[in-house]
Amino acid sequence: MTLAPERPTSLNSRLRVDSDAPRPQRPELKKSGRPNPASHLTPEQIEEIGRELDALRAEVMDSRGARDAAYIRKVITTQRYLEMGSRAALLFSGVKVRGIRPMWWIGTAGLSVAKILENMEIGHNVMHGQWDWMRDPKIHSTAWEWDNASPASQWKHAHNEIHHTFTNVLGRDNDLGYGILRVDEDQRWSLFYLFQPIWHVGNALIFEYSIAAYDLELGSYVAKKNRMSPEQKAEFKKNADEVLAKIKRQATKDYVVHPAMAAATFTGSGRHTLTANIVANLVRNLWTNTVIICGHFPPGIETFEKTSIEGETRGEWYLRQMLGSGNIAGSKAMHVMTGNLSHQIEHHLFPDMPSNRYAEIAPRIRDLMERYDLKYVTGSLPKQAASVYWKVVALSLPPKREGTTRRATVWKAARKALRGKGGGGRRY
Repeated sequence: MTLAPERPTSLNSRLRVDSDAPRPQRPELKKSGRPNPASHLTPEQIEEIGRELDALRAEVMDSRGARDAAYIRKVITTQRYLEMGSRAALLFSGVKVRGIRPMWWIGTAGLSVAKILENMEIGHNVMHGQWDWMRDPKIHSTAWEWDNASPASQWKHAHNEIHHTFTNVLGRDNDLGYGILRVDEDQRWSLFYLFQPIWHVGNALIFEYSIAAYDLELGSYVAKKNRMSPEQKAEFKKNADEVLAKIKRQATKDYVVHPAMAAATFTGSGRHTLTANIVANLVRNLWTNTVIICGHFPPGIETFEKTSIEGETRGEWYLRQMLGSGNIAGSKAMHVMTGNLSHQIEHHLFPDMPSNRYAEIAPRIRDLMERYDLKYVTGSLPKQAASVYWKVVALSLPPKREGTTRRATVWKAARKALRGKGGGGRRY
């Protein structure tokens, strides 16, 4: 197999260390009237931050070697043995011992952990190119296909190319609420968001399918279908067929093949293996969703206007990653289970750095941010998750405005929607 060359060692080569023209001082307030957390930094300080981070990146990337390769191979081997052992246990999940089915519980727990490891610490990070330098055709971003409804090629485009380039830029980063959630005060409110606490939970339960639809840009297709060219429609159909084929393969494996194998053992385990696979996928979806929202939506994480990235230098891009991400505090085991996305700030700064290195550089990133009076957002998993759920509820309501109440704004939008005047889509 011919592998693509390793990615260039300079992150975001489209961005320059310095600008051709002097960069303006950042205003004290954003257009929305909210404080600008970087207004105290001069353009020279921002570019000095960029140079310091470039040096840190070079230091780590130049030191990659045997211990890093051993780490990812160990994680992959552990995940595969855990999945095989769990599926073997589920062959006997129908057997009762003192009124319980111990193999169901053991197999379901093990399979849940195996699916989380495959998606988070392995699949997500391999597809970022973190291990391409090893030149191993089995652990390479161009070859990996993960245990998820979204095809790797579509996920890499939506996540690596768009989200990591335009992190938290309103109108450019579709990951900011995934198009269905209002998670920042600078996002305009519409009647659509009133029910977001309900579908936020539903989205978490079916997260892999929501991501597949999101990577496919299904919502954009529905909205623009009548204005699309035949070529664009054909491209969408091709991608949609790829998604459906991937979902069919995943569903056949989890909901047909393995239950059938368990049924063939004559232990009455077919139905129980089916339920175990359903539960494992639900657990994986809920965990993945929780980790991701904790890294992107807690209070203290900033958003940015489109105009703020015009002519953006690499130092300014680095600054946006630090201000637009948040971490989760916890044990080493928890970091592995999150795919080290508990170090979301470090990951957004260096998305193709081996994930086992994020914990090493985290103290240096925190020190840098504190030296420049930038908030390093972090907290425990329960704290971060609770703050996001509270934000989802609070921002489902329209912002307070002088001369009117939130209730009046909601009723006005609802009446216009019922009369067919487009009030449901109006933004406030």
